[in-house]
Amino acid sequence: MATTKNDARINVRLASELKQVIEEAATALGQTVSEFTVSTVVREARQVIQEAQFTRLSTRDRDAFLGALRAADAKPNDALKAAARRYKKRVG
Repeated sequence: MATTKNDARINVRLASELKQVIEEAATALGQTVSEFTVSTVVREARQVIQEAQFTRLSTRDRDAFLGALRAADAKPNDALKAAARRYKKRVG
C-alpha cells in the first residue's frame, strides 16, 4: 500500500461546541480528530465536485432536451457555434 506524504495544512476556527461534536464523532468511529476531519471533508468535497460536474434533469426535461436534439430542422445558433469553437480551441 502506497503511503501519502502529509505535507499540507488547513487551519480552522470554530466554536468549542462544534469541536466537541467532532471529537465525539471521531471517538465513536475510533479515529483521531485529524483522521475524522480529513475523511469527512474529503468525502464531502468529492461529492460537491461530482454534483457540480453533472446536470440532472427530470424525465420531462430530459425528453424535451432529447427531442430538441433529434429535431430534423434543428440547426445550431451563433452562440452554440461559438461555444463549439471555444471548446475545440481549448480541447483540441
